[in-house]
Amino acid sequence: MTRQTEYPVNPQFTERWSPRALSGEALPLDTLMSFFEAARWAPSSSNVQPWRFVYGLAGTPGFDAIFGSLVQFNKDWAQKASALVAVISAKNWPAREGFETKPFGSHSFDTGSAWMSLALQAHHAGWVAHAMGGFDAAVLAQALGVPADYAIEAVVALGKQTDKSVLPQALQEREAPSPRKPMAEIVAEGKFSF
Repeated sequence: MTRQTEYPVNPQFTERWSPRALSGEALPLDTLMSFFEAARWAPSSSNVQPWRFVYGLAGTPGFDAIFGSLVQFNKDWAQKASALVAVISAKNWPAREGFETKPFGSHSFDTGSAWMSLALQAHHAGWVAHAMGGFDAAVLAQALGVPADYAIEAVVALGKQTDKSVLPQALQEREAPSPRKPMAEIVAEGKFSF
């Protein structure tokens, strides 16, 4: 399926998608670190950089800890990931001289920009980055030792795409780039009118 845009954009946005058919190929650590390096340079309100990433490579206790928090639907395909990454954000402004710690309203927004940077870098390097919301946050927080003043935003499966035949039949039917809502459903001038 070729994705169609209403206005011209760089192909990186339409060519990147989230396959589930992964080969299990080992992910070199330097390559993984380049994904995090891209995320490190994402825009951030007041340069607070609230994002944190905890990863586990396939076959390690870190992978197993993250994998154990996934819902069964995601376990069915993410078992072939080369790495799993917990995307975490600091919910509070850091304490600094003259300022008290207070809630940081855009922590999720900023961390989303870091996740997108990671996803685009992975895509440019020929790897899949598939974000998931289907996990038990309490289980994952305990397994990874995430403090209460941090939010677990998502889990990302990283790997090399392979043929969809490795997936259960129901997932094979969904293994294609998804469309997007029309611009008129997401953009309005001057007033919320959806």
